[in-house]
Amino acid sequence: MKIGVLALQGAFVEHEQMLGRLGVETVEVRLPQDLAGLDGLIIPGGESTTIGKVAVRWGLLEPLREFAADGGPLWGTCAGLILLARRVRDAVPGQPLLRVMDITVRRNAFGRQVDSFEADLEVPALGERPFHAVFIRAPVIEEVGEGVEGVARVDGETVAARQGRLLATAFHPELTADERFHRYFVDLCAAR
Repeated sequence: MKIGVLALQGAFVEHEQMLGRLGVETVEVRLPQDLAGLDGLIIPGGESTTIGKVAVRWGLLEPLREFAADGGPLWGTCAGLILLARRVRDAVPGQPLLRVMDITVRRNAFGRQVDSFEADLEVPALGERPFHAVFIRAPVIEEVGEGVEGVARVDGETVAARQGRLLATAFHPELTADERFHRYFVDLCAAR
């Protein structure tokens, strides 16, 4: 099993460390050729506009779309969730997006950096024990299309969703010691 982590900006090292603890080989993805042979790809948190612009500059946007279209599992956390979304209500004009997941997202939905918070989430797909989630200037999923399943909610807002082999979380599982979301994604990749 070999999973890539988009390493253009943001919290990619933490995802690599978490996958390493699970015994998964990781590859830092910066160029289109880095996608070859991957079983899945994580798009980390960071700043969605910056990640999108760098992906365009390095010729990655279309190869990432093709990876998803070919059934490649993708997981977007926070900014990565925004990049996966087909619709972003408050996107920066011209913001590069992958638009591969049938969700509508609102950026920074919980407020500014100082409004960041942590919450225990019920995530049936991970078992009965709550998942302690870290939200940093987090987006929310305002609408889901047909075939998209809400995976977790906080304060009535959808903060995690799955569409086939696409997974999106508004929070940062890589900033916790809980490996369950990473294991869940590894299982999605193994089922490819």
